[in-house]
Amino acid sequence: MTIELLYVDASVLVLDKPSGLLAVPGRGVDKQDCLSARVQICYPDALIVHRLDMATSGLMVMARGVDAQRALSRAFAAREVSKRYIAVVAGRLEAPPEAWGTIDLPIIIDWPNRPLRIIDHQLGKPSLTRWRVLGYDATGTCTRVELEPVTGRSHQLRVHLRELGHPILGDALYAPPDVQAQASRLLLHAGSLGLVHPVTGEALMFESPVPF
Repeated sequence: MTIELLYVDASVLVLDKPSGLLAVPGRGVDKQDCLSARVQICYPDALIVHRLDMATSGLMVMARGVDAQRALSRAFAAREVSKRYIAVVAGRLEAPPEAWGTIDLPIIIDWPNRPLRIIDHQLGKPSLTRWRVLGYDATGTCTRVELEPVTGRSHQLRVHLRELGHPILGDALYAPPDVQAQASRLLLHAGSLGLVHPVTGEALMFESPVPF
């Protein structure tokens, strides 16, 4: 699996993570190979700011040094970083009345079934996703959507789309077997990332071609 380096300077790294590679080390010796470990071989000061699921591909930013990490972490917490994803979901998802629809459903970890997440209206954390339809496949049985996670909960996009009744193709955690079998990987890609440089204040925007 190849990691493409899209941008590098003294404070920021922007990378394109392939599907199937962990963002950070997992538990166990067999889960130490990951994007952060590979990047730190060349850039020992590279630090994680956010994550993508192992099955998700696309854009990730890493900070170089603690000061840049703090600044970028604050930007993520303040929702000052723009992120857009592309997904292919099962079924014909009708476009919302407005250009963008919203999914506002609170998410909590499903403790007996970790790492799964569930919707819980009493205990879940507020979770908001904006979405729009981009098109349909030739048979009209799959829908390509653009997604904007306003909040950043783990598995948010996967859980929200499952709750809509349109799980993402290839989703081994949240899709039924027939939907999992429609793709060899999770069809979810972080295709757009915009942020303000933590040192220069320059607006940076990156795009990654969708690989499916």
